[in-house]
Amino acid sequence: MSPTEVAWRIGNEARDQLSRITPATTDSETRLRADCPDWDAALEAFRAADRRPVLLDRARAEHVAAKHPALVASVIAAADRVGNGRFDFFGYGPVQLPVPIDWNSDPISGVQWPALPAARIDHRTAQGDPKWIWELNRLQHLPWLAQAWLFTGDDTYAAAAFEQLDSWLEQNPPGHGIAWRGAFEAGIRAISVAIALQGFRDSAELTPKRYRAIVTMLVESARRCWTQRSRFSSANNHLIGELAGAATVGLLFPELADAARWGRAAVDVLRAEADRQILPDGAGAEQAVGYQMFTVELIGVVAALLAQRDGTAPQELTAAVRRSTDYLAALVGENDPAPRYGDDDEGFALRLGAEPIRTVRDHLGIAAALLGSALPAPVSHRTISALWLHADAETSHEEHIPARNLHAPNGGLVVLRDEGRRIAMDVGPLGYLSIAAHGHADALSLVLAIDGQDVIGDPGAASYYGHPEWRQVHRGTRAHATMSVDGQDQSVIAGPFMWTNHADVHVRAVDLDAGIVDAEHFGYRRLPGRPVHRRWLIAPPNESTVVVVDLLTGTGDHDAVVSWPLHPTLDVLECASGFHVTRGGVPVLGLSAAATAPLRFDAIRGDTETHLGWWSERLESREPAWLLGAHTTAAGPVAIVTVLDTHPSEPESITDTRVALADGVIEAYWTERGVVRSLRLDLGRDGTAIAISQWR
Repeated sequence: MSPTEVAWRIGNEARDQLSRITPATTDSETRLRADCPDWDAALEAFRAADRRPVLLDRARAEHVAAKHPALVASVIAAADRVGNGRFDFFGYGPVQLPVPIDWNSDPISGVQWPALPAARIDHRTAQGDPKWIWELNRLQHLPWLAQAWLFTGDDTYAAAAFEQLDSWLEQNPPGHGIAWRGAFEAGIRAISVAIALQGFRDSAELTPKRYRAIVTMLVESARRCWTQRSRFSSANNHLIGELAGAATVGLLFPELADAARWGRAAVDVLRAEADRQILPDGAGAEQAVGYQMFTVELIGVVAALLAQRDGTAPQELTAAVRRSTDYLAALVGENDPAPRYGDDDEGFALRLGAEPIRTVRDHLGIAAALLGSALPAPVSHRTISALWLHADAETSHEEHIPARNLHAPNGGLVVLRDEGRRIAMDVGPLGYLSIAAHGHADALSLVLAIDGQDVIGDPGAASYYGHPEWRQVHRGTRAHATMSVDGQDQSVIAGPFMWTNHADVHVRAVDLDAGIVDAEHFGYRRLPGRPVHRRWLIAPPNESTVVVVDLLTGTGDHDAVVSWPLHPTLDVLECASGFHVTRGGVPVLGLSAAATAPLRFDAIRGDTETHLGWWSERLESREPAWLLGAHTTAAGPVAIVTVLDTHPSEPESITDTRVALADGVIEAYWTERGVVRSLRLDLGRDGTAIAISQWR
């Protein structure tokens, strides 16, 4: 960290320590009084939507309800559940909360979060999972209740929403409780409350007294979002959320001078951050697909509000949405699953639809609506979020998406496609900024999808706080499809959201036409002998065979293992030179490997001691899945070659795999359906010098 950041963090810690020893103040002493001389007039201006954009309105609700009854029914069902106190977050499963809700009680762990100044609460050492209680206190269910009221006219939904808001305000005065631990939470909550309040602006339940209490809380949220915004190495998606929260409050309550001022400042910074956090090639700077979608939708909410108010949104915001959309659409093509790089906490910028998680295709439909354009139907899914954001979102048209290869040099991803196969290789940095909070130690890892289904994949984030032992492993190198050395991760974990000694990647060559990637990383140079991992991916077009060559250089003996995490629907049969992989009895993949030193194989599934052999679709949940490994111990340099048959017809379709390393040349041989094939790599030249030959 820079000296400036160190000083900033010391100052923040000193303020937190002071708050912990200072007697708690009362609600009346901490509650900001928003500067508004006439709250009755302010409410009337809000009802009339004077000088402000509108997202949830009655006319749009009637339009959506008439054309999309199934989507509307799903939102009404979700509103019924939360109106009756039933909530479902992450992989924990649904819970029934008592009414009125205790907003500081975690029913999953049984922890009662204290009613203390937020700075006194150390969420890192608490027994409960702060992610669950934060999710509840984001109040992202309120827009469901607002939509249900607009769709049905049933005042029960408005009454439930305002009763919950009343109790929330009473239990969580500004700055008190776990809900206020961090400006980011205040920002995400402010977006939901402000938009939901718009939906209820014609409701008799919205009295001047309630309006004043709610808006006062929103103004205090905007103040914290701006004055306590994340900076330096913490300025990742948290900063985007804080800026979006402040901007939303400023845009929807322009008569409040402070809120408007903070909102304008937030928009200015957001324009610059959009260029920083969505890279020139469209990849997310955090090296995490889930957080890229979250960041883009936060930017998109502000862009949509500005476009409604001004007729157009700032170019920096729409350009960020567009280049991210192009990048993500290229990753998934017509029917491929999204690569799950890095962390994913299932975050929603604004939760309008009832879907439990946001898929890439859901997100692409929303992005198209934000841009006022239509994406081809095979790529984007229609959601109610897209319909609210753009009146013509339902006019998307069918269009064939040609599969294409991709090299994103800024984000560090290469995608190679051929005949129903998509293989991607991570050649990017660990994560964003010095702490790289949401990246995983997965440099040079591969993911493979065949006919639209994951075969070799990323095992997912698994956990943040609920199961720290899961988090350690799922962030680590051994769980990903790359090489781990001496049982170490490529980069060094320094905390649940911090890394040191990042594994820097050097790309030697990418040839999309030939299907070749040649790259190396230096994360293991901290080990004795200063080993370096270099990997070649050879996936020629019109070939069912993919070859991966791993070279570990350096001095001294090292234990090396090349891992292959498989999707949980797959079964494995170990063969003499590798594995035969099936799904429902149907052959999916043949894997054969050899090394320049003795090689042994293992297959791990659902190990509760090492926590290897698991797959996580959602945070705080996992299921057993095979993790295949090829191990060797030798003095460097050592080479391991893995031959993948992506269209096997029988076990051991690849046999007699051999590899030799001499005089700066790697030569590999294998027999494929009775045909001997060979591969030669000149280590002194970059990857384009590769040739595959065959003979009978």
